[in-house]
Amino acid sequence: MADSLRSRTVTAPATEASRAVPVISPAPLRPAADFGPVDRMQGWVMTAVITALASLTRFLNLGSPTDAGTPIFDEKHYAPQAWQMLHNHGVEDNPGYGLVVHPPLSKQLIAIGEALFGYNGLGWRFSGAVCGVIVVLLVARIARRISRSTLVGAIAGLLLIADGVSFVAARTALLDGFLVVFVVAAFGCLIVDRDQVRERMHIAMLEDRIGETPWGPRLGVRWWRFGAGVLLGLACATKWSGLYFIVFFGLMSVAFDVAARRQYRVPRPWLGTLRRDVGPALYALTLIPFGVYLASYTPWFASETGVNRHEVGRSIGQDSILPLPDAVRSLWHYTHAAYKFHAGLTNADGNHHPWESKPWTWPMSLRPVLYAIDNQNVPGCGEQSCVKAVMMVGTPAMWFIAVPVLAWAVWRAFVKRDWRYAVILVGYGAGFLPWFAMIDRQMYFFYAAVMAPFLVLAIAMILGDILYKPNQNDERRKLGLIAVSCYIALVLTNFAWMYPILTGLPISQATWNMQIWLPSWR
Repeated sequence: MADSLRSRTVTAPATEASRAVPVISPAPLRPAADFGPVDRMQGWVMTAVITALASLTRFLNLGSPTDAGTPIFDEKHYAPQAWQMLHNHGVEDNPGYGLVVHPPLSKQLIAIGEALFGYNGLGWRFSGAVCGVIVVLLVARIARRISRSTLVGAIAGLLLIADGVSFVAARTALLDGFLVVFVVAAFGCLIVDRDQVRERMHIAMLEDRIGETPWGPRLGVRWWRFGAGVLLGLACATKWSGLYFIVFFGLMSVAFDVAARRQYRVPRPWLGTLRRDVGPALYALTLIPFGVYLASYTPWFASETGVNRHEVGRSIGQDSILPLPDAVRSLWHYTHAAYKFHAGLTNADGNHHPWESKPWTWPMSLRPVLYAIDNQNVPGCGEQSCVKAVMMVGTPAMWFIAVPVLAWAVWRAFVKRDWRYAVILVGYGAGFLPWFAMIDRQMYFFYAAVMAPFLVLAIAMILGDILYKPNQNDERRKLGLIAVSCYIALVLTNFAWMYPILTGLPISQATWNMQIWLPSWR
């Protein structure tokens, strides 16, 4: 439905040969009616294939390894807490520490797998693997929508399948894998909302309603943005770092609205966004997440024995500045105690861990996390003793090029004004930048799991630009296709090479030494 360019008439200076000269406008006077990909059947076929491949990789031998039948690494916190939820009316009390320091949703999800398969590796990892598959599906769909190319969506899905960080996060019962699925899903909802807003603006333009008021038309109920609010609430109910994404995604959504009103020539786009859009955005992306977060504590509210459940009248006075229910005040006290626990895990106070890392090492996976290792009398590799290890580490073919990829994305976003790269940087930055504000805290590379999908999206967009660069002749198009194919093959080969140290398969000591590419990986 894109309108053809309209001609304008200007008058040349008054000379003997002066006459009206048609001048072609440098841009369409109406925005193109582009509201998303149109090859729906091909898109869903691609999605089905990518999802099947992701399921195969995430579920294959999911129950291994374990620590003599018990969880590995920090699974030792969350798998028992989830099991306790199954037998304690949905409440965990962490008797070894006296305080549960993360919101309950992820443990509730882990408990679903344990209810289905029992207290074993498959049980406590099942729900995380399901979420890992969903993340791959979402990234493929988001890349397809952003790029308007089903091929680019397939590339993004393949790259995420072969990413070591996303792979390990999906196959271990830790919290970050659940955080990733809610964040990526919320991001996808806001991308769909962007397209829907432009479609509604386009309809208003065709009906001559754009200029009815200086602020532009009302856009109606925006269910996709509402859904993003629900998902961001679920993210916060998994880990408090979901708050960062509420801030970043909220600003991104408002920026979408300003851009849409400017693009459709609303007389006062900024004021129109402030009047029409900011209020509903605050409702959808702040109040709704807060309500969802509170709802995740329903079993705690209903309990009589939950930690700090009845603190009013004990450590909290009966009087309150705000007229809040006693249960909410008790939850606030509980939350503050958990915050003090996290805030106290600083290097300055002597809290160190052999596998901790700082955020400047995350983009290139310079300091991964060793989840498990066994090199004593391990059979299975043809030698007297093999090595079995699980390490969360990014696939080097993708993570080692993160700096130039991000630099290119910044150039495309701020110099070329390419919104696709801008939104990817928003998601990546929300998972990366806030951690610099608390640099003395104990941190680990698995916090970067939420950055992985956005790194993959950036790489997929770059590969798409190579494939679809305008004004290419046949020879350059073939060279671009060869280059992209070779890079994808390199990533898949690199992932296959590292597969044993991502899954705990037995390998020889010599192979283990070759897997350790950098001194900082030891």
